[in-house]
Amino acid sequence: MKSLLAAVSAAALLAAAAPAAKPLPPRPQNMAHEIFYQIFTRSMRDSNGDRQGDLTGIRESLPYLQRLGVTSILLTPLYPSSFYHNYFASSFEGVDPEFGTMADFRALVAAVHARGMKIYLDEEFQYVAYDHPWFTGTFRHPGKNPGFLIYHGPGNTDPESGPFGLTMAARFPSGETGITTLDMTKPGFEQWAQKYLLSWVDPNHDGDFSDGVDGFRLDHMMDDLDDKPINKGLFDAFWKPLFARVRSVNPRIRFIAEQSGWGYAPEYLKPGLADAVFAFPLAGAIRSFDKAKIADAIRKTAAATPPGKYQLVFVENHDMNRIASDPGVTPEKLRTAISLSILLKGVPLLYYGEELGMKGKVRPEYKSDAKDIGDREAFRWSADDEAPGEAIWYKGPKSYWTQRFNRSHDGVSVAEEQDDPASLLNHSRRLIALRRAHPALEDGDQNILPSPDGLLVVERTLGKERLRIVSNLTDRPVRYPAARDLIGEAQSQGGALLLKPYETALISE
Repeated sequence: MKSLLAAVSAAALLAAAAPAAKPLPPRPQNMAHEIFYQIFTRSMRDSNGDRQGDLTGIRESLPYLQRLGVTSILLTPLYPSSFYHNYFASSFEGVDPEFGTMADFRALVAAVHARGMKIYLDEEFQYVAYDHPWFTGTFRHPGKNPGFLIYHGPGNTDPESGPFGLTMAARFPSGETGITTLDMTKPGFEQWAQKYLLSWVDPNHDGDFSDGVDGFRLDHMMDDLDDKPINKGLFDAFWKPLFARVRSVNPRIRFIAEQSGWGYAPEYLKPGLADAVFAFPLAGAIRSFDKAKIADAIRKTAAATPPGKYQLVFVENHDMNRIASDPGVTPEKLRTAISLSILLKGVPLLYYGEELGMKGKVRPEYKSDAKDIGDREAFRWSADDEAPGEAIWYKGPKSYWTQRFNRSHDGVSVAEEQDDPASLLNHSRRLIALRRAHPALEDGDQNILPSPDGLLVVERTLGKERLRIVSNLTDRPVRYPAARDLIGEAQSQGGALLLKPYETALISE
């Protein structure tokens, strides 16, 4: 008993001597102040040695992400699925066991919020896989109520196809699973969707949102789903009432639409609809490194975005080749692409590993979802790509492993870049720090200034603060009259900055 009392007394003394805990940093409420980081959940970090990225691994990654400057993480779907990317649900209950448990998810949410960060989930509930209980309980069962499923013909024998006309889809590593479309106009489906989303927003239904998510990405959102005669007019009939109900519970929840067609999408940003869309045309323009295309996309993106709505500015995602694998890409081009995505007006979004320069491309020789594994390879924590923690779930005899795009000791990893001031990782850290330090970059206006051919000059202003983003989009060095590059990389020479081919500088006037 004496030893126990002594231990308790010593603990009390230590607690009294310790400095008071710092208050938790507030989560940013204005989307313009957020820095998004999109994580392909299976590929981020393996915490238990099974090669599968998991929720605990993501929680262990938070110190790295916070040092990078990220405020908001966006996870690809968590629900169980036969497909490795988890986009077509086998169940909407819980999380994929390979990712962990609901307790692991709650621990992740708590850790994210404790750091003043936000967490968004990717959702796609327009479709289900054939192994979903809604399907297995009704398919070829005459007399069974089809519920939210769409069958043609007698006896629930002819299910509606999925997106892009898919009926059966080949999947990694082998086999195939059917996909079918749900009737989103059917009575009760909107109520089900409300309940489902609110289970992530306020899991305990107690009005305390600290244990819930901060928003959702809505995959493949459309007004007329897949341009079929079914599921028409969904913006007014389904999405608006759904969003209104969820916002009535938590007004701070945010909805990000992945717009169909990848256009400018002003129709998605009307009152009552999404808070943000993805700036797909601007992403393509940046990757072209063509001044006229970038300027045109900047203007059209601004025109499509009403006050209080946002565009997520990015250059790669889980459905695109990584920019580091584009033909003719140089280190300067990589830096400029990331610089523009972070410094231009909008909400920056980095795709995991982009800040390292990870490579990856679609492999057309595969006819299954394996074709996209190249864009979704394991995040590179270590110089050795088979080291503990590496989420190499695709390891095997096929080319998606034997001819993988990211290799041991290729210089593209946290371990190889974190202490190198000239690395792409530290370039990305500097850019995010600059954005968060300068109100003109977060909240300011944006204008394209006249400039010589090949030189893109974009002015960002707020009050008395005036900054210029200057990108040399030519294959020759260019002098620009300025004393200093705030990024700290462009060379100063005789009262001017000497910009290397495809280099970008940030200048304070």
